[in-house]
Amino acid sequence: MRVAVLQAHAAPGQVGENLARIAGAARRAAAAGADLLVTPELFTTGYAPALVPGILRETSPEDIVRRLAEVAASCGVALVASAPERASDGHLFICAHLLDGSGALLATYRKTHLYGPGEAAVFTPGPGELPIVELHGVRIGLLICYDVEFPEAVRGVAMRGADLVCAPTALMEPFGVVARTLPPARALESQVYIAYANHCGREGDVDLCGSSIIAGPDGAVLASAAAAGEELLFADIDLELLRASRAANPYLRDRRPDVYARWEHAAREP
Repeated sequence: MRVAVLQAHAAPGQVGENLARIAGAARRAAAAGADLLVTPELFTTGYAPALVPGILRETSPEDIVRRLAEVAASCGVALVASAPERASDGHLFICAHLLDGSGALLATYRKTHLYGPGEAAVFTPGPGELPIVELHGVRIGLLICYDVEFPEAVRGVAMRGADLVCAPTALMEPFGVVARTLPPARALESQVYIAYANHCGREGDVDLCGSSIIAGPDGAVLASAAAAGEELLFADIDLELLRASRAANPYLRDRRPDVYARWEHAAREP
């Protein structure tokens, strides 16, 4: 499977414009032979959490997903795209949706680790569900941005059988080191591919730091973007390489969860 990662600058509050940018990237990705396009966190609305409630008074989360499905179907490429979701009790979640090339919604993941007071003021943390979906023979898991900074999150997706972890991201300065170092490290230690799609440019008073990346299970950087500027990255998910890497680096097999539980218990003791 060939995966594409979009790094781009979203227009805050301009859902139609942002969806058009995703559609343009999807057409380019399909023309280059990609089966799946991964886009940044909340790219459909623009990242700024404080703007989201107002945006949703004009455009429903259901309408955003419907329009994403139209993009996927018209381009014939699967999408991982991030949008807000409103629960029946009114709580808002930051979500990543996986749609196949016919536009069918295959999975929704709700961000587990909210970043900072801005996100916490608007959104509710997800319950930690980790859906895994097989697409073109590749088992795909979903995380969002700050989740990748917790080894337990990537390891949890890997333990559920993922081959590829797709991570829509809104990483800002001065944390560019996260994008450059953690996706390859997480890919190696959990023996998965990671497709990490970040915004670039300035949104409000925030500089989003680009540096999107696709990393392999051997820790190799398969494709990477600069800190600034829009780019479309490509890499192939090679299941033979994945099997060989897991044989050579048996981290998942050699885990000692019984010991780790004792360590955590000891850490909580006075």
